[in-house]
Amino acid sequence: MPTDIQTILKLEVPVIVQIGERHMALDDILALSPGAIVELNKSADDELPLLVNNKSVGTGTAVKVGEKFGIRIETVNSAEERVEAISG
Repeated sequence: MPTDIQTILKLEVPVIVQIGERHMALDDILALSPGAIVELNKSADDELPLLVNNKSVGTGTAVKVGEKFGIRIETVNSAEERVEAISG
């Protein structure tokens, strides 16, 4: 049985950091082109939701790591909530 748990714990799942949300009219979406800027509803310092399976597992703030972006984890949901998010 421990082998099964170890196998499950090594599974990789997609993690989403949601930087913002914006509702747009379809004609505005169709008019988008490379270089267009879409303003979002968050400031650069706001906490960002950390999602697994489109369910919250915590929050963090955006950071720059060299030439890449990252997330500094600020809060983490309970173990039960994280397992529920992963299991669907």
